[in-house]
Amino acid sequence: MTDHQKPEVLTSVADDVEAAVIIAALESQNIKATATGGFTAGFRTETPGHVDVLVRHEDLEQARAVLAEIEHKPVDWSKVDVGEPEDE
Repeated sequence: MTDHQKPEVLTSVADDVEAAVIIAALESQNIKATATGGFTAGFRTETPGHVDVLVRHEDLEQARAVLAEIEHKPVDWSKVDVGEPEDE
């Protein structure tokens, strides 16, 4: 494996759902990404788990820019399907 293909941790998040959102945003910019740690992130222990989002070393700077953009982008809740209210 060459150095530019070496995997780098872009960020660590609390669960695999958050990681999936980040990975989808990266892939929309043609940056290949993957997550590791999803199986242990949900464990309920004294020390919380985490999920690492990995990208290739050569994509790290561009991935950081994408991550910064999505972290500061407000959610347009009018476009989010939150489902129907539950009957009480």
